[in-house]
Amino acid sequence: MPDYHDDLRLGHVLADAADSTTMERFKALDLKVETKPDMTPVSEADKAAEELIRGSLQRARPRDAVLGEEFGSEGSGPRRWVVDPIDGTKNYVRGVPVWATLIALMERGEGGDRPVVGVVSAPALGRRWWAAEGLGAYTGRSLSSASRLAVSKVNSLSDASFAYSSLSGWEERGKLNGFLDLTRACWRTRGYGDFWPYMMVAEGSVDICAEPELSLWDMAANAVIVQEAGGRFTGLDGVPGPNSGDAAASNGLLHGAMLDYLRA
Repeated sequence: MPDYHDDLRLGHVLADAADSTTMERFKALDLKVETKPDMTPVSEADKAAEELIRGSLQRARPRDAVLGEEFGSEGSGPRRWVVDPIDGTKNYVRGVPVWATLIALMERGEGGDRPVVGVVSAPALGRRWWAAEGLGAYTGRSLSSASRLAVSKVNSLSDASFAYSSLSGWEERGKLNGFLDLTRACWRTRGYGDFWPYMMVAEGSVDICAEPELSLWDMAANAVIVQEAGGRFTGLDGVPGPNSGDAAASNGLLHGAMLDYLRA
């Protein structure tokens, strides 16, 4: 099995640099925000953080490709870093502390590209999570000061906590009825949104979560962290990994039952 220790250390270095950039502009009164063609916001901090990460990767891993939300794809080859400089930009620009930088390394294999390293850093919350294939998933302040993550053992939807982002996406895709039926079947539901539900699945504090429309940079880091914590991460089609354009994550025990509702 490949050794991803060096790549994981690099992921932390990249996250440290991004945290400094994003926190410096968080809640700044003169923060510049634009609207992208898809009508989602992008701030100067999004662009600055991604440029910083790309520059660092060019120096440290010049042969690796990079895909980022703000500046697209660059390079080719079997290894690709996938970056969302600020996941939760709408929260960021409104001063809500629930946002994070997502950094993943994906490798090409027989079954297609798979995430093998993931770092999710939420500096305004004072939290960071990370994982590498075969090495487990962790949370803490640093590589040397961390706790291992493990998903919950809840095995019934009636006892499960379900996290999601919003209702509108499910309605737009004609899946609102199945989504609402799932919420009724669960013990508890909360709209935490963005990266956080996946991290809570990995921690065992939430049992299932799902979103109906996502990009690869929204999912790659989350996927490897959930999987290394003992959970499952698939598309709504049940295909493992972050390549389906939507996502469902769970402790594994509830995955099939969740997908039965969301496929309706």
